[in-house]
This record gives sequence, structure tokens and C-alpha cells, in this order.
Amino acid sequence: MIPQAFIQDLIARVDIVELIQRYIPLKKAGANYSACCPFHNEKSPSFTVSPSKQFYHCFGCGAHGTAIGFLMEYSGLGFVDAVKDLAQQMGLEVPDDGPAFSGPAREQQRSLIDVMGTAARFYREQLKLNPRAIDYLKRRGLTGDIAARFGIGFAPEGWQNLDKAFPKYDEPALAEAGLVIDNDAGRRYDRFRDRIMFPIQDAKGNVIAFGGRILDAGEPKYLNSPETPLFEKGRELYGLPQARVGIRETGTVIVVEGYMDVVALAQFGVANAVATLGTATTPTHVQKLLRQADRLVFCFDGDKAGRKAARRGLEASLPHLADDKSVCFLFLPAEHDPDSYVREHGAEAFQLAARNATPLGRFLIDSMAEGCDLATAEGRAHLVHNAKEMVPKIAAPVLRLQIVRDLAQVAQLSAEETATALGLAPPPRAAKPYSPDKFGKGSFGKKPLPPPEPRVGVVPLERQLLRVLLAQPRLGDRVPHELVAQLPATDERAAVMAIIDAGEDGSLLDAPLGAWIEHFRDSSHEAAVVRAMQSIEEGYVDESKLEVSLTDLLERLELQAIEAELKTLQGLIASGRANSDAAGRLGALLAKKQKLKSGQTA
Repeated sequence: MIPQAFIQDLIARVDIVELIQRYIPLKKAGANYSACCPFHNEKSPSFTVSPSKQFYHCFGCGAHGTAIGFLMEYSGLGFVDAVKDLAQQMGLEVPDDGPAFSGPAREQQRSLIDVMGTAARFYREQLKLNPRAIDYLKRRGLTGDIAARFGIGFAPEGWQNLDKAFPKYDEPALAEAGLVIDNDAGRRYDRFRDRIMFPIQDAKGNVIAFGGRILDAGEPKYLNSPETPLFEKGRELYGLPQARVGIRETGTVIVVEGYMDVVALAQFGVANAVATLGTATTPTHVQKLLRQADRLVFCFDGDKAGRKAARRGLEASLPHLADDKSVCFLFLPAEHDPDSYVREHGAEAFQLAARNATPLGRFLIDSMAEGCDLATAEGRAHLVHNAKEMVPKIAAPVLRLQIVRDLAQVAQLSAEETATALGLAPPPRAAKPYSPDKFGKGSFGKKPLPPPEPRVGVVPLERQLLRVLLAQPRLGDRVPHELVAQLPATDERAAVMAIIDAGEDGSLLDAPLGAWIEHFRDSSHEAAVVRAMQSIEEGYVDESKLEVSLTDLLERLELQAIEAELKTLQGLIASGRANSDAAGRLGALLAKKQKLKSGQTA
């Protein structure tokens, strides 16, 4: 586990403007900087970066975060990798007591990355020297530019060609990296021989593994690196670094099955495709891709094996679905894979097919209906039985509701009956049918925006208090615990208490807003803190009058506490259960209440 103190120090040191400017152009806009958002398509800039808060926020799509969060979203890194990447940029060493960050493990990783980089350079040089391999790539329609873009190389025939690339062929790191095999007789030989070599890169562009395709007939057609300390195939995707710009421009990522599919699509201008690495799609793959794209299209052959692979992709997707994301399935004709389809029909036809791919909801119901005779009660019951395994796993609540209603139609049940059979809460009654408003205009095709949040009055006190304390944590020492304790037991109240507690040691009191976001990352308070942060960015807090706002809030809280006690005392007096001090206490509370009200009126 990375120490919180290090993360806070990292956030304090980094210049978020300088970091983000390396990836997208920013323009000065008052105290902040602005740009068109890199996470959704827009023509007018709604993406802002605050150097004082060390924070970015998009008013269009709601994307937000710190320098760490930006690296995670933009580059598809996990939290630990984003921290390590940022620390490296700042010249800092990430401290940790865990084995994954111990000195020897870190040194081993660096050593293996160096070894893989050396092998990749060797294979690229060998490609230039081998007319047979060059001819193979030309016959597949690949240019030298596209081969260079993907770092494609060639492993020559022979048993120990890597002996020419490394000073010591018996170096243990070669075996650890999966480049060589040591047999039982103690003989070492190259794993990849007479194969076109496709380097597999991590999010930072380091070569971590290879996929090798045989030139002529033979088995296996593709040979992949084994899993190593650098490479876990259930987490990695081929072509992701090269596809990142295409994914960002289209908002879509296309998942195919083979290296040549990715490269051929890129050759024809379809630059947003990636491939799984000889394994089924995993939940980690889906999670990684949906961080970078709003739409995920699985592209498979239309045969039995393709539909089986699609089913695995479907199952991996369900726990990571969101109502603002979509997952679709494209099935090509049985005689085609993406490589052959794009060569025969062209990029436009392929992109059109991807746009018209089957939505997840329809594919899910079709999959669950396989083998069910929907003309019979038994067949429809079987369908609902199949659905019980899948539908409750859908993480997107509105999509799940829509699918329950679609399923109910097919099963000839009500939505309430279907939900009950699936072990879900019954859906709310359907809304009234759409009708144009009084101006004759509807809203189909537009993404509805949430109503603006009121700035005063109806906003709960605990939410207002959380905003003020996030904007100026030092004010927390002025907030009595007993006043906070009387607030409703909401996430906001819990977050207020956490901020007060976290500020007591002083380490975070002068930290920017971004540091507080990272402090609460993955905690039970994260959602409430993020909501409050967005309200601050969107102007629901007057940051020039925070002390005045806090004084007003504390007076309202005190008044609320007085009124609660008055109600209790009045009840005791009316029932004859009050003690002798009750009347005096009642008078004192009424006077205090009047004084507070007079102060507020003044």
C-alpha cells in the first residue's frame, strides 16, 4: 500500500496544468485554464484545470480528478501505475512496505523491461534483413509505416538467434522474460523461431511480451509469451497504446481477436481497435476500456466459436456497465474476420457495421433465449430461469430496468412479475408516454441534463457544510462535533466528520482540494466528497465568503438544535414529566432562539 503522506506530497509537488498540457492544449481563462474535453466530443471548451486546487473538471460530461486521476483516465493506467508514473516524472521514488514495491522486485521489473526492449530492437532489425518476411507482410497489405508504428519484427529460423542480441545468452532474465526455454536436458533455445513478431506494450509503451505468427503452414499459428512478472494476459490488450488517439477521437473502442486484425484495420484507417491476447475477454479488460471510451464494440466471427467468445465478453461486461456507456456486438459473416472483411469491403463498410452492431441488451436476451421454445409456457419459464443468472449482475441500474421490461415482454409477464422472479426489486410504474411540450418540441435524441441544484435554502445543511469545509479545511476546527452529530445520518455528515478528524493532525489543512480527493479515494466518503467538489467547481459556493457562510451555517445548526430541545422540553412539560429545572431551561432556550433569529434577521 502506498503511504497517504507520499500521495499528498506528490499532489502538492505536481503542476497539474503542466502535466495536462503535455497531452492536450490548454488556454488561460482567468485564474484557471480551459480546453475542449479529452473525454467526450465537444466544440466549445468546457474542460477546466485549476492550478490552485490541483484539479480538473468538465462542465459538459462531469469528468473530474487530480493529476493521478487524469493519468488513469487518459492513459488507462491503474491507480498504482498512475502514482508510479507521476512520481517518476517528478523524480520521486514510491515508498512501500509491500512485496510488489520492494527493492528487488522493482529492480527485477526494470531488468526485464530492458531485456524485452533489447529483444524488440533485435527482431525489428531482423525483419529488415529478411526478404521472405517482408514479402509476407506486403502480401498482407501492410506498409513499412504501419509495421514501424506497431514495432513489428521477425524472429529468424534457428535455435539460438538471441545469442547475437545479448552479451550473455545464459542470462537468467531471458528465461524470466519468456524469451527462451530451458529444457530438461539443460539446453536453452529461443522460444520464437521463424515468426512475425508483434510486440505487446503496456500503457507506458514498454514492451512486456510478444505474439509470434508463423509464416507458412504449421502449428501453433500464433505463439504468445508465457505469463511473466511483466505480463499477465488477462490484464493486457494488444494495440492499446497505438489505438488511444483513435479511441479518444471516436469515443469507441473495437475489440477483435487477432494481432493481424488490429494491424490491418489500422492500415485501412480504423485506428481504434485492440485485441485480447489469446484469452477470453476479462472483466479487467472491460473495465480498462470503458475508462477510455463511451462505447465498446466486440467484433467476432459469426461462427459458433465467435458467438461463444461474444458470450464471454458479455459476461465480463455486466458488472462494469454504466448508464452513460454502451457495449455492442458485431458479428461478421462466417467467411470473414476483421482483416479479410476490411480488405474486401473497405474501412467505411466496416465502420458502418460497427455503428450498427447489436446492443448488449438485445444480444443478452437472444443469448438467454437460445434453446428455449418461446411459443410454450415452459420455454418462456426457461428463458426467465436463464436470465436469473445474468440480469442481476448488470451494474447499470437504468439499463437493468430496461432489460427487465424487454424480458418481461418476451416472457409474457409483467415487469413486476419478472423482477420478482429474478430476485430484483419491482420496477417503478412506467412513466406516461412522451408528448411534446407546450412549444411543440420534444427532447428525443438529447441527453437530458440534471436539474440545476439550488444554491441556498433547500440544500441540506450537511451538504452545505461539507462544501465549505472542502473549500477551506482549516475552518473545521470551528465546527463543534455535537452540532454535526445532530444532523441526519447521511454520507455528507459522515464526510464532514472525516474532514474534521483528518484535519486534526494538521498535515492536510493547507493541502489543495485535489489532495483531499486523493485522501478519500476508495473510501466510503469518496462519493459525497466528489459531489461537493463538483458543486464548488460549478459555483455553488462563494469562495470569497467562506467564513461568513460557515458562521451562518453554524447559527442555523445551533438554532436547529435549540428547536429540537425545545420540542422535547415542551412535550415533557405538557405530560407533567418535566423536572424543576425545565421551566428555567425552557426560558433560556427561548431567549437564545430569539437572539439567534434577531442576528440572522439583522
